Amino acid sequence: MIDTHVHLHDPAFDPDREAVVARALAAGVTALVTLGTDRATSERAVKLAERFEAVYAAVGIHPNQAHQGSPGDLEALARLVAHPKVVAVGECGLDYERGWCPPEVQRENLRRHVRLSRACGKPLVVHNRGAHEDLLRILEEEGAQRVVMHMFTGPSAYADRCGRLGYWMSVGGVVTYPAAVQVREAVARIPEALLLVETDSPYMTPHPDRGKRNEPANLPRVVEAVAAVRGADPDRAASRTAENARRCFGL
Repeated sequence: MIDTHVHLHDPAFDPDREAVVARALAAGVTALVTLGTDRATSERAVKLAERFEAVYAAVGIHPNQAHQGSPGDLEALARLVAHPKVVAVGECGLDYERGWCPPEVQRENLRRHVRLSRACGKPLVVHNRGAHEDLLRILEEEGAQRVVMHMFTGPSAYADRCGRLGYWMSVGGVVTYPAAVQVREAVARIPEALLLVETDSPYMTPHPDRGKRNEPANLPRVVEAVAAVRGADPDRAASRTAENARRCFGL
């Protein structure tokens, strides 16, 4: 299994980061992609990728933090993205639900990340909260070529649209939540070749442990839930999503 989205830099892992990685490996997770959410955490993600053989990094500025940086941040990311263990640009995207950053600032931040992704030839990892139409419009206007829809939650029609565009869709712990019927309906429709899995650790802990710290060792629970929704064998789901991740991120 490959966990395509974690935040190993998060302070929640400060007490036992090495043990967290060790538990993931023991659980069958062979690689993890840890993502920055601003310049400082992107730099931290690269250092963690250097420290742990199984860890790779992505560098980006989260939409909720796009108004907090300095003018040279994107230039710094452009330098970081050349590192051999940096496999993607992100986490970037749009978040219209939390209201922490003006939408126009988020949209320009996203456009700049798409351009960086195209320039370096590495995939773009996209966050989306309540911004379905604007997100797809900007991605298409900027000619985004390799897109990962992080923590995909649907609806089904949106999965169909993303599938037609060739975007990968990454499924996390939400698929296990009893009330997440729409998510499971969407997961059932994702083309097999575009399906990825993630934990988004330390967030989005699978049911029934929601509210506790998440970690990559919980990825098998996500894979099992995805397999159940799709009527697939869990081992097949694990191997196919890992194959997809290797193709997506060039691992």
